[in-house]
Amino acid sequence: MSRPWIVGLLAGLLLLLTACGDPSSDPEAASTPSSPATGSTTHQRPPASPGASAGSASGAGTGAASEPASKGAATAGRPRPTVLYLGDSLAMENQKVLGGLLRDEARARYTSAPYSGTTLCDYLEGTGQDSLVPPKDKAAALVRRLRPDFVVLQFWGNAWGYTPCMDGITYDKKRAEYFARYTADAGRLTDQIEGAASGAKVVWVLQGPDPMTPDRVRRVNAVYEKQATASGDLLADAGKAVSAPSARYTWTQYLPCTAYEREHGPYCTQPSSGRTALHRDDDYLHFCLAPTTSTPKPCPVRSPGILRITRAITGAVLSAAD
Repeated sequence: MSRPWIVGLLAGLLLLLTACGDPSSDPEAASTPSSPATGSTTHQRPPASPGASAGSASGAGTGAASEPASKGAATAGRPRPTVLYLGDSLAMENQKVLGGLLRDEARARYTSAPYSGTTLCDYLEGTGQDSLVPPKDKAAALVRRLRPDFVVLQFWGNAWGYTPCMDGITYDKKRAEYFARYTADAGRLTDQIEGAASGAKVVWVLQGPDPMTPDRVRRVNAVYEKQATASGDLLADAGKAVSAPSARYTWTQYLPCTAYEREHGPYCTQPSSGRTALHRDDDYLHFCLAPTTSTPKPCPVRSPGILRITRAITGAVLSAAD
């Protein structure tokens, strides 16, 4: 792999970090993004009946991106959990589908407030002005207001110093400091969430393979696993769902179609070969199969990678809620 190719890919991925995904606003709680690179809090309450769905006031997302409602999964006797979803551009592109699944499967009260290009420190209170997340959407602030049962955290692991609160600590130049900072911030964020509402469970989403630095994402996931063990919190191995069964940390653009994907045509992108695309040819990081746009928004098309990831997260929440 030549150095010019690596540099070009890094530059492209950095641009994509700030271009993909932004919360759509529900009619019951609409708000306006502060800038194209950031998000606004989205609330999705359970519909009046399992077959109904909430609309989008902004029009940023479309029904094409939503997971079809499951049949008979939401039962009247199941507790109705409150779920808060925070994260970076991967969470931004996932948020509409995850909200639909949690609503259908768990009758959940769901709020999402992801921001592109962020990392753990952006959601910490006390980071001053050097943060991509405004004070109203810091993790602890949202937890105090919403009193969620589960706080789902999905962070790929900003490695290039884009986030101001990382103080220029990057994976390539300050590797030991990078992991030390991630470890410390994971502990601080957990403490702030638990301090804001007793009983809120953090769900750490484990990430999929990184095509450029495969060991980095493995070690970031280890940070999340260690923190979950230390604090008695939860893991959702969404990354496993977008990895080959025998190569958890080897990046791949395609995987064999699942039975569900074969039965639901748009999710099996290459039915003749029995495989489906997880990424676009021009975006190795994100899982939305629509091109990124200058105005961030949730993924507007059915995307197998997003469905696989959000199903893994939903499964973790359902297992803990039962």
